[in-house]
Order: sequence, then structure tokens, then C-alpha cells
Amino acid sequence: MSLTQSSAAAPGVVNSAKENVIAVRGLTKVFSDFWGRAKARAVDNVNFEVRRGEVFGLLGPNGSGKSTTVKMLLGLLNPTKGVIEVFGHSPRHVATKSRIGYLPEESYLYRYLNSHETLDFFGNLFRLPAGERAKRSEQLLDMVGLSQTRTRAVGEFSKGMQRRIGLAQALINDPDLVILDEPTAGLDPIGCREVKDLILALARRGKTVILSSHLLSDVEDVCDRVVIYYGGKIQAMGTLKELLATPDVVRVTSPVLRRETMERVLEVIRQDVAADKIRIDNPTQNLESYFLEVVRKARAAAESTSGATSGHRVAEYLRGDAEARPASERVLERLTAPVAAAPGPVAQPVPESASAANQKLAGLTRPDAPAAPAAPVTTPASTPGAPSKADLQSANEKLSSLLGKPK
Repeated sequence: MSLTQSSAAAPGVVNSAKENVIAVRGLTKVFSDFWGRAKARAVDNVNFEVRRGEVFGLLGPNGSGKSTTVKMLLGLLNPTKGVIEVFGHSPRHVATKSRIGYLPEESYLYRYLNSHETLDFFGNLFRLPAGERAKRSEQLLDMVGLSQTRTRAVGEFSKGMQRRIGLAQALINDPDLVILDEPTAGLDPIGCREVKDLILALARRGKTVILSSHLLSDVEDVCDRVVIYYGGKIQAMGTLKELLATPDVVRVTSPVLRRETMERVLEVIRQDVAADKIRIDNPTQNLESYFLEVVRKARAAAESTSGATSGHRVAEYLRGDAEARPASERVLERLTAPVAAAPGPVAQPVPESASAANQKLAGLTRPDAPAAPAAPVTTPASTPGAPSKADLQSANEKLSSLLGKPK
């Protein structure tokens, strides 16, 4: 039997050993009407920092200021007051933008480009060499499960498939800071799980991820720290352990006990705790885990699908694995791999030599050819369909009559 008690860390403790990627101090944004009168205070005196390698969550109801904050971090909006630093520079610093990948809430794509052309276009904006663009595009399409739809125009994609290609374009430049606004909107549960795994993989590599989402389960699975907005102000901020721990409750977990043992345990607990404060139930898994297990079994049974596929690895250049081999080595490995023989014996035809064929043709086209060819051509007796002497004689006579009569 194990006893686990949650203990919250002291709020406000910051690991100063990590580099600050984003620093926001006194950030305020007021939208004005045509005459310059304040119409809405979208963000009101916000302060926070985001550190390198951290997954930072922005939470809040609609209209609370999350999207406005993201747009100011990207330099798309100017703050009314306050200071924003991204990699030590202003968000409008051009060189800084090349280190940022952004997935907006709505996917803005050129509908007549296909998947590969879309990634090539965005890669060209970052001035990536053509070879590097092609390599990254292939890896990203495989990662997001769109390899089989590379020739389809993105305007024909469903909402979930557009989110997948949008996520790929946000990562084409191998950014140091990734800002994702509702990345799992429209995705099936498998796609949601893969996006969350990707976010964790990016964080392990030292990337910084800012996640804005209304799906609290997604945020809980991946975020290190979160801020909760309401009315343009930060109402709560901290690690999930700090915010979610209930220090005055203890949970005891054990295997199934015999009835006598359970009665003895409860008798001891009732000596210190009122009976109505004790709750006994069986632990359950969440729906996502159950769904993924059902799909895994279906995939293992070789069930097919015509939609987006899943189960793909993170793109190699995003993983940064030390053991990853160059693509050229993998190509050579495929070319030199032995070809599997087809099932069952297959008779291979024996090619006829050029000299034997020429001699046979010369014998057939001579008007006065004897029954046998001028130069003997040996044909194995076991070869099926070998011409007999009578057949050759008949052919010689027909050709002689055709070639010997002048017109």
C-alpha cells in the first residue's frame, strides 16, 4: 500500500538558471474608437516571463485578452503601455521573427496550393535552400500524417487536416519559440495526442512553446506553468503542481484487499476521521486513454483508413537526435537492400545470343535456303515450343516466294 500526499511548492519561485525567452512588464492594450476614446481595455497591466525549454499555457474565457497578448508578442499589435522583450529584442525586430513559429487560431492557407507546395512556399520565406526545403517538407508531411495527400489542394482539406498542415508550416523554419493558438481544434483524439507528444518533444530539445487553448486537459498534459486571464488581467499564475494540489487531502492507493483487511484499515482510519469524510472507489482511466487503446487494437488488426494517418515520428530535424543518420545513408541502405523473392518458383527465360538470332534470320531470308539454316543453331530439346525442321522448311518456302518474285 502506498501513501501519497500532495505538497505545493512555494509560489513565485523562479528557476533563475534558465534563460528568459520572453519578458513582459506592465503590458497594457487599450482599443479606441474613431475619435480616440477608450473602447475596450483588452490587456491590463500584465507581467510574466517565459523561460527557455518551457511549455507555457495561456488560459482564459473568450475575450479575456489571450489572443491580444499573442499578437503583441508577435509584433502584430503595438502595446498601449508596457514593455515586451522576445530574445532580448522588441517583437518588431526582423531577425527575431525568423526564430518564431506561429500557428494562428484559424489556418490562413493558399487554397490552390497542395501540401508540398504550401510548405515549400513558407520555407522559401525563410530563405531555406531548395534541398533543405524539400527534405523538411517530406519529414513534416510524414510527421503530421499527410504524406498520402501531398497532391491535394489544401482548400479541399477538412478542418482537422488544415490544422495539421498549419502545424507543419509553423515548424518549417525549426523555430526556437513556437506559439500555438488552439493547435488541437478540429483534430481527432489521435491527432490531439500526437500534437501533445510533439510539444513535449520540442520542449525536451530546448524549444519554448506558448500554448493558448480552451481544452484544459491538453494544457494539463503538457504545460509546465500557466497563467489564467480574466478581464484582461492575470488572475492566477504558477506551475500546475502549485495550482492543482490539494494539500489537506491524502489519497491512499493499493491493490484490491480482502474484505477482512479492508475492514481493519477502515477501523483504524475512523479513529481519526469522520466516516462521512472517507470515500472508497475504483480508479478509472480517462476517455482519451481508452479511445487511443481501442484505435491501437484496430490498427493492430490491419484496419484501413482513407483519412489522415497517425503514429508517425517527429520530423528528424526537429528531434535533433544525435543518432539520426543522414538521409543519403538511408537512401543507399534502401538501394542496397536485397530484394525479396516472389513466392513460388518462377521460370526465367533464357535470352538468345545476338549471333544465334542473326544466323537464324539470315537463314530464313535466303531465297535458296536449304531445309536447315546455314549456321546450325542448337535449341535445347527441353525448351518448350522449339520449331521443328518441317516448320522451318515451310517458313523458308513462304519467304522465298515473297522475296523471289519481282513486282
